[in-house]
Amino acid sequence: MTNIPHIEGVLSADEVVRTAESIAALQLDSGMIPWFEGGHCDPWNHVETAMALDVAGLHREAERAYEWLIDTQHRDGWWFNYYLPGGLVEEPKLDTNVCAYVAAGVWHHWLCTWDRGFVDHLWPTVERAIDWVLSMRRHDGTVLWAREEHSSPWDYALLTGSSSIWHALTCAVELADLVGESRPDWQDAAEVLRTVIIERPDAFEPKDRWAMDWYYPVLTNALEGDSARSRLDDGWNTFAMPGKGIRCVSDEPWITAAETAECSLAYSSVGDIERATDLLAWTRSHRHDDGSYWTGVVYPSRENFPAGERTAYTGAAVVLAADAITSASPASRLFIPSLVAD
Repeated sequence: MTNIPHIEGVLSADEVVRTAESIAALQLDSGMIPWFEGGHCDPWNHVETAMALDVAGLHREAERAYEWLIDTQHRDGWWFNYYLPGGLVEEPKLDTNVCAYVAAGVWHHWLCTWDRGFVDHLWPTVERAIDWVLSMRRHDGTVLWAREEHSSPWDYALLTGSSSIWHALTCAVELADLVGESRPDWQDAAEVLRTVIIERPDAFEPKDRWAMDWYYPVLTNALEGDSARSRLDDGWNTFAMPGKGIRCVSDEPWITAAETAECSLAYSSVGDIERATDLLAWTRSHRHDDGSYWTGVVYPSRENFPAGERTAYTGAAVVLAADAITSASPASRLFIPSLVAD
């Protein structure tokens, strides 16, 4: 029986299930989960929504989401950046972070279901994806952000994307061990990338304006302990609007529930459950009656942005943040380093 996250006065178990059901209601026959009805889908957020479905016990729907990834993966291991309903490609860019995240999702599914058969089924997809991502490494161990299908790659790496890739690599290594396919090259690549994230922030294209560059090295556990807590402290006054949420960019009063929930995950990862819970509570102003979430709110006007948009990935981030706070599912430890989990 699935143990559903429940945080008294913040988010009930019934509300978590309702949010997951709002995500499942968007799922197409193909298994694809668009951002919203009629909208596009990117593989990274698609995986995040599948993870939220698993937390809520909707395992069949999660597996259909992973089947879509199997069906759409290119033989070289990548996916396009955006797909439209019907299988049309909206944006032909190949993003390394987007392609790596399947490993985190499959490891999360294993922790939720202990279904070894499904892991074996997904393993070739994961292996191709990670090998392609690592084919985009530079000599310093960073991974180039993206390229067009038939063009040269962009010439820089991103801190947020690289932090997420590091996280996905650690999950891929766990999966390799599980299926008995040792990949020490993946382990080595992960260690080198983490060292660059910790010691050489100048190796990445400056994106200080965006909140994700602030908290993602912590959310993914690339930074741990005192250095992680110090990083969160340093950016709090820049990005937080207490009582409202996290700005997606530092210079605008644009609060997004996804960034707020992800920041909650970062605080859970350093053991600050009180602040993580406060942040999750602030997403309530985005919640709709059916369990879905407005993407963003502008203050002080309280307008929604983009106008009328409620996104599946936003609800998914809220569900994952609730799981990290409560440790309701075995997969909650995906975002909690051992020094905190212990």
